[in-house]
Amino acid sequence: MTMPPSNTPAEPPANGPGAVPVDAAASDPAAFDPAAFAQWQLDAYNARDLERFVAAYTDDVTVYRWPDPQPFLVGRAALAEHYRTKRFHLPDLHAALLNRMVIGRTVIDHERVTGVGPEPLNVAALYDVTPAGIQRVCFFSGT
Repeated sequence: MTMPPSNTPAEPPANGPGAVPVDAAASDPAAFDPAAFAQWQLDAYNARDLERFVAAYTDDVTVYRWPDPQPFLVGRAALAEHYRTKRFHLPDLHAALLNRMVIGRTVIDHERVTGVGPEPLNVAALYDVTPAGIQRVCFFSGT
């Protein structure tokens, strides 16, 4: 299945829309837009573009699956390997954003994910975002 071209830019947001330099985000917290990183990775996920997808995350990203307190994945390389072998080869993979909340640097997305199994999954993803990218993620899922 060929995916249509994405409108997502080739580079992740430096600090949200308009590519604000990291220095500006440090001096002006209003310039930092955590939701832009969440949208960036969601668009890349749906396009199954691994390079763009992992670019939204920090090198030391830690991924959790609730309720397990131990990390499921640690580091950008582990994240890339997981999505390369477990998700992006699935032809019907798609995450539909149902709701998004932004509280400070935390983004909480409610998504309906299809193409992973026979039934859609309801997923909540909690993203801890820094000006450098998504640093921590915790997934909550159910049917």
